[in-house]
Parts: sequence; C-alpha cells; structure tokens
Amino acid sequence: MKILLSNTNKIPIYEQLRLQIRDNILKGIVKSEEKLPSIRQFARDLGISVITVKRAYDDLEAEGYVNLIGGKGCFVAGQSIERLREKEMSLLEDELSDLIYKAKKLRVSQSSFNETIKLLWEEGI
Repeated sequence: MKILLSNTNKIPIYEQLRLQIRDNILKGIVKSEEKLPSIRQFARDLGISVITVKRAYDDLEAEGYVNLIGGKGCFVAGQSIERLREKEMSLLEDELSDLIYKAKKLRVSQSSFNETIKLLWEEGI
C-alpha cells in the first residue's frame, strides 16, 4: 500500500492518510481482514506523529472500514467491497443533494450546473 502525504495540502495529514487507506480498501489493494501496519510502525515509516496515525485509524474504525483490536493491531473490516462502495455512493448522493439544493436556491440552471460539474470533472478536481 502506497501512501503519499503532503504538508502543503490544505487537507490535514490524518485526513489524507484516512482517505488514502480508505481508497486502498475500496480498490481492493488492501484485502478484507488484512492487518495494517502498527500505529508506531506506520508513523515511523511515514515520518509523522503516532497521534496522527491513531486519529486516522480511529476515524476509519468509526466508518466501519477497519477494526482495532487491542494488543493485536488494526485489521481491514470483513465487509464486502461492494457494501463499502454502496455506503460511499450513498454519502456522495447526500452531498450532491445538498449541492443541488444550494444551486437551486441561487437559481443556477440545470444546464449551467451540469456544465460546471463537467468542467470540474475534466480538470480532475
């Protein structure tokens, strides 16, 4: 599993780590029930604080992606990838609903909204 963190990114380090681990799980790079590096080892390997890794692991556990087992480590949860993707899609739909509500409130036309999304998608944002 490859993790690339940036100090210049607006996203906090623990969030960058959480998102990259989550993406590795969703892509199947890290398999169900696979053990992740220990908090101390991961912190050492990445050159970051133990507290930062712990926060990322705690957040992933709260979201159902991993299980933290005291004295044994952090393991990818035994859920199916499809179930996790469904969960992510549901969250995305909620966020899109909020954006559509805001766009309608500002009286943005559907074609203008769609064009903005298309442009942003093509830019890779």
